[in-house]
Amino acid sequence: MKKKILISDKLAGEGIDIFKNYDEIDVVFNPNLSKDELLKEIKDAHGLIIRSATKVTEEVINAADNLRVIARAGVGLDNVDIDKATEKGIVVMNTPGGNTISTAEQAIALMFAIARMTPMADASMKNGKWEKKLFQGAELRGKTIAVIGLGRIGIEVAKRCKGLSMRVIGYDPFISKDKLSEHDIEIVELEEIWKQADFITVHTPLTDQTRNIVNKDVISKMKKSVRVINCARGGIYNEQDLYEALREKQIAGAALDVFTEEPPRKLPPFHELDNVVLTPHLGASTDEAQVSVAIEAAENVAEFLLSGIARNSVNFPSMDINEYNSLKPFLELIEKMGEFQGSVLNGNVDNVNIFYSGDFEKLNLSPLTSAYVKGLIAPFTEIDVNFVNAPFIAKERGIRIQTGEETSSRDYSHIIKIRVDGGKGTNELWGTIIGRQTWFVKFDEYMIDFAPRSGMLVIHNNDVPNVVGSIGTFLGKNNINIANFHLARTEMGGKALMIVDIDDEIDGNLFEQLGKLPEIIDVKYIKMK
Repeated sequence: MKKKILISDKLAGEGIDIFKNYDEIDVVFNPNLSKDELLKEIKDAHGLIIRSATKVTEEVINAADNLRVIARAGVGLDNVDIDKATEKGIVVMNTPGGNTISTAEQAIALMFAIARMTPMADASMKNGKWEKKLFQGAELRGKTIAVIGLGRIGIEVAKRCKGLSMRVIGYDPFISKDKLSEHDIEIVELEEIWKQADFITVHTPLTDQTRNIVNKDVISKMKKSVRVINCARGGIYNEQDLYEALREKQIAGAALDVFTEEPPRKLPPFHELDNVVLTPHLGASTDEAQVSVAIEAAENVAEFLLSGIARNSVNFPSMDINEYNSLKPFLELIEKMGEFQGSVLNGNVDNVNIFYSGDFEKLNLSPLTSAYVKGLIAPFTEIDVNFVNAPFIAKERGIRIQTGEETSSRDYSHIIKIRVDGGKGTNELWGTIIGRQTWFVKFDEYMIDFAPRSGMLVIHNNDVPNVVGSIGTFLGKNNINIANFHLARTEMGGKALMIVDIDDEIDGNLFEQLGKLPEIIDVKYIKMK
């Protein structure tokens, strides 16, 4: 069946043309849908591409029966209910790379504009005036610019400021100093930024931590000559506090491209001030950026729907093709581990402890943990569980998941050790990849090698003669074929473990009879997909 992709906002034609390369995809391009039309059109869509006009609310998400991915051709996702999308297992993506250069250049343009008062001078000239002395500005050379947020855009801004012979200081608590040292940026704390900066530009998302990061108290610590720039998100600066500081000339100027309300109808009257440059959210408004984000969104959606590879996802660990190829055998392994352990405990799981042992340090482990939780939960719920919503469902059910890493992996290059606890007991399972095939190599205290199959009997028995024979005879008499037999014990004459792969279903009556054979302690039938 073909995958339907709905494009409900205006998008550069180059992005729409990407889908001509895929026979498996049908595209519906309609950027003028009413709310009711959107609810109808989204019902059978597998993918949705938007910009800022479409509001992907809880109602829209609930109306989508097949939706697997939402992609924003741009960065901001304020118009998407990400929590609801995650709950329904829908990947949400943006395109942070597509407008990086355009936004960085806009920040530089605004810095020049407010430093040299170019827009004000232009307006004066167009009014027939010659007010040269009124528009005396400041050089950038030798000045200190503080870049708050050193992701893609922040780094590009910093590079360009270096080229202007400015001193660049920066702050980003989410990026390691080792990584930042590659860019020759002087990393300082926020308190030093407020004191030292001649220019401040912000390039962070709007979060609880960044909302109103520049406010009245902070402004009081700044130089009176400082000029501030915002090409990121409205609300990072407290607009009322900033307006009052500009009106009272507590700081020299501001250049704003983004606002908490767009268009800004009820915001402070920045347009009345002569030390503010205002632009209507032009950070990504270049021909090149519009084409770039459209192509990136289209390619990301097609790749995810056809291969499962998620790039630039905000609610699922992103992977490129190389990461995916490296992780693929481990994704299959750990999902089967989750399915096996959950089945042993009949879905009654409270705690999960996962240890990734061996050479895992170069791999992104978050998708592996999601895959395990999917395997653990999926057989025991009517909800459609996938890698995206599995952690959400686990949290909702009170399942605590902890992960750790260790270098020791016995004789294996990689081994995953998982212990689960629940109301009906505890079990521990070790798994690895041998020749790109999934193997379980330890179950509880037993060192035992077996490849998980669709139907397995897990039997604990006393280690005495003829138990194996009696099980084989019983299954044979009931026309149940044995595919493989795996045995383990900790000591002679003690308790032993059998994993019996069978080709046929075993009904409840036969299963009960099997459990009553001599020397059998307990039996479980594990049916895996």
